[in-house]
Amino acid sequence: MYFGEKILEYKDEILHDIDELIKIKSVSSTDRQSAAEALEYVLGRAKEMGFETKNILGVAGHAEYGEGEELAAVLAHVDVVPAGDGWSVEPYKLTEKDGKLYGRGIVDDKGPAIVALYCLKALKDSGVKPKRRIRVIFGAAEEIGMNDMQTYFGTEQMPSMAFTPDSEYGICRCEKGILQLEISSSRHDGTTLTEFHSGNAVNAVPSKAYALIDCTENEDHRLRRFADAKPGEYDFVYTMDGLKIVAKGRAAHASVPEQGLNMATHLIRILAADFGQLVLGSLCAFIDDAVGLETDGTSLGIACSDNESGALTVNVGCVDIDENISRALIDIRYPVTFDSTEIFDKVSERASYDGLRTKVINHEPPLLVGEDAQVMDVLRNAYKTVTGEECELYSTGGGTYARTLKNNGVAFGPVQKGDNCHIHDVDESIDKEKFFIHSQICLEAVYGMAVL
Repeated sequence: MYFGEKILEYKDEILHDIDELIKIKSVSSTDRQSAAEALEYVLGRAKEMGFETKNILGVAGHAEYGEGEELAAVLAHVDVVPAGDGWSVEPYKLTEKDGKLYGRGIVDDKGPAIVALYCLKALKDSGVKPKRRIRVIFGAAEEIGMNDMQTYFGTEQMPSMAFTPDSEYGICRCEKGILQLEISSSRHDGTTLTEFHSGNAVNAVPSKAYALIDCTENEDHRLRRFADAKPGEYDFVYTMDGLKIVAKGRAAHASVPEQGLNMATHLIRILAADFGQLVLGSLCAFIDDAVGLETDGTSLGIACSDNESGALTVNVGCVDIDENISRALIDIRYPVTFDSTEIFDKVSERASYDGLRTKVINHEPPLLVGEDAQVMDVLRNAYKTVTGEECELYSTGGGTYARTLKNNGVAFGPVQKGDNCHIHDVDESIDKEKFFIHSQICLEAVYGMAVL
């Protein structure tokens, strides 16, 4: 028996606490208070288990076990992206169906957060005396830029080794840089298009878009023909304010925008094909011409790639246009060997052609951890002990807390390679058996950091 198996003794308790945490609608982009409430919940459970806890300004905190000057840690977040429409189950409740666990946050990252807490409990209940302090660090603003960890590490010790269960297996030692931009103008200068709204988060591919059009009956018929020939679903409704179009596609994480069907860009393309870009306004003209349906940045002039982390990606996450606002939020994941300043300058120059302003709303520099780092051996051993297989190294376009650790940590789990858990999409879920395989790997890794 290996130590990681001990986590299976807590199966029912883990599922109960995950359910309670998922019930808290901690969507940090719209409800910071609920995100703080989710943080309070996990810290409260930790305190009940007998651990020392600390809450940093309601945005981050930790539970700690052991003694010593040196610190090792697991980092997880308790905030989530919006649920969106179209779930087959209640999103804010843990549901077991057909061998899978469903719920917003079951994978990203509430399920792994609770498992990490129970890893501390397993150490404590087994009487393990760690050679260093072990912390589970919880954040409540990961989905909106990870400033929670900036706040946390402003006063708290940086761990000498750590991991975050917020990606895939094997070990993610390389994360692309994340550059999130706002493209805007002081007013909407279109005529035919009076309103357009799409997306709830910059780091997700929007599965739904809404447009309000002032058009003739002939233009309406032509528009329907265009839509019929394009991917996605389109509903047309006549209202007192004009023709309302609701488009539905497929959500995905912004790190893999090619896996989604972005209805902001697809609906704008259909409108531009019917009416032309000019009457849609400068913002739509820019999106259609400089981004279009691409996800690689070619038309923006920023397409690039490297051997370490792969190709740059672009996602139009949010578009909001009405009489008071005209802006789009764009998420760019760039390779680790490229310069964010050069990418920003090219996008800004291209946007200025259409009279638009460009502003950085979030920038997370890339991560590249050496293969011989101490934590790498711990995680390799944990993975092989539980699965019997070697642990591969890989890179990602996703952004995790690992990049806040000054090259002392990496992303590790919980998703097995090739599994689609619908992260940032409807019906977020994970195979129950694989979830508890992750739980064993996580405990084995925590135990390794404790006794190394």
